[in-house]
Amino acid sequence: MSEIDPRAIIDPSARLAADVVVGPWSIIGPDVEIGEGTVIGSHVVLKGPTRIGKQNRIFQFSTVGEDTPDLKYKGEPTRLVIGDHNVIREGVTIHRGTVQDRSETTIGDHNLIMAYAHIGHDCVIGNHCILVNNTALAGHVIMDDWAILSGYTLVHQFCHIGAHSFSGMGTAIGKDVPAFVTVFGNPAEARSMNFEGMRRRGFSDEAIQALRRAYKVVYRQGLTVEQAMAELSEPAARHPEVALFCDSIRHSTRGITR
Repeated sequence: MSEIDPRAIIDPSARLAADVVVGPWSIIGPDVEIGEGTVIGSHVVLKGPTRIGKQNRIFQFSTVGEDTPDLKYKGEPTRLVIGDHNVIREGVTIHRGTVQDRSETTIGDHNLIMAYAHIGHDCVIGNHCILVNNTALAGHVIMDDWAILSGYTLVHQFCHIGAHSFSGMGTAIGKDVPAFVTVFGNPAEARSMNFEGMRRRGFSDEAIQALRRAYKVVYRQGLTVEQAMAELSEPAARHPEVALFCDSIRHSTRGITR
């Protein structure tokens, strides 16, 4: 049975699963759907069209599913889709998509979005990602699984943040970050790979060493990207982790952080 505080305002067209919890003074607008086990704190604003999956928790003063401030947006019907088991902490802002791109902002499963982070229109967040306090993603950003952005990281529009990558505090990212790479600074520079994150996630010593060698080929030997990719073709065939690293470089559209 839902636990909806009588001081909450919920549009009659919103669809809430039977056990959804809604705190006082929260506002849930039309065309919002919330799945089983999700807890909405106090003073939360949810606007639609928005679909929120199961077992999520949204903390106080977050605004989820708002219109984008993009000047090209003229009120077209766009969406926000959030998966399962996400934690959205205090004061987070997440905007819906635009028709100029996918018409949808998408967030996967098991993500931690910490206080006052911002996710702009048409972003795609994978699974098991962490956005630390005050991180801000401009529109059209793609963030692959297990990536971590430390506090006050800023990401330029259309950037691609690779799987298992990591940014240091206060990093300003203006180019794509390859999978596994650690970046710091303003502008962001590649410093190493996220080896500690790999160890925590159970990567084998063999895989970590292969990635260490691959990083040196790309970043330490003075090669062009094309030359580095050619040199890594054989290691990529033997190690799927190296293949992922190489694919994230080959598919870059903004150039990689060097």
